[in-house]
Amino acid sequence: MERVELARDLVLGYVRALNAIDEAMRVAIPSLERLVDVLGLARSRRISRSDRVGAYFYKVHGAGCSFVGDNGIEVDVDFAADGSEIFDFWRLRRYGLSLPDPLDVTDQDLRSAAQSLQPPVTEVRPGWFSVAN
Repeated sequence: MERVELARDLVLGYVRALNAIDEAMRVAIPSLERLVDVLGLARSRRISRSDRVGAYFYKVHGAGCSFVGDNGIEVDVDFAADGSEIFDFWRLRRYGLSLPDPLDVTDQDLRSAAQSLQPPVTEVRPGWFSVAN
């Protein structure tokens, strides 16, 4: 498979994993309207800054949160000022390296892949992406 195709699959897999985490967290924490609400709940001490919820261990950090599933797959995400989920090449590469068959792709391949996926992926600032609604 071509490197850019592998990178496309990685980006799409990350997006699917992020959507699955969003759904699982909202089921487990009914007061959660959007994934970004995890930050507010942790900062207000209504939930712990790190804990296990369902099949995921989460850890709140700075402007985002890291999730690790029971399968060992890691999804790290930051949140923009409007609460949208954003990610960069570093987060995509970490996700790829955590897969059962680790996938290490270059930033250039990820850039090409993300650009070819617009939409559903949108570049919100140089090197940072979001999933179009």
